[in-house]
Amino acid sequence: MVKHVILWQLKDELSDAEKAAVKAGIKEGLEGLAGKVPGLVEVHVNINGLPSSTADLMLDTTFESAEALKGYSVHPAHVAVADSKVRPYTKARFCLDYEV
Repeated sequence: MVKHVILWQLKDELSDAEKAAVKAGIKEGLEGLAGKVPGLVEVHVNINGLPSSTADLMLDTTFESAEALKGYSVHPAHVAVADSKVRPYTKARFCLDYEV
C-alpha cells in the first residue's frame, strides 16, 4: 500500500467565503473519485484545519501500489478535478508519498 498526502495553500486574493467554497469543491471533487480510479483504496479531504495550520486543506489517499498512484496522476477523472477545482485556486502544493 502507498499513502499519497497533499497539503495546499489557497491563493491569498481569495476572500474567506471564496476559500470556503473552493475547499468544499475540492473535497467534493476529489472524494468523488472513490470507485472511479483503479487502485484507489481510500480518499479523504480535510478542509477544517485549526487556525494554527499553515495549510488550508489536506488530501489523504491510499493506493494499492506505487503503480496505482502513477495511474491516478494521469487518470482523466483525476486530471479533470485537478484542472478545474484545484490548480486555479492554489498557490502552493506539498506532497509526501510513502509505503505502508
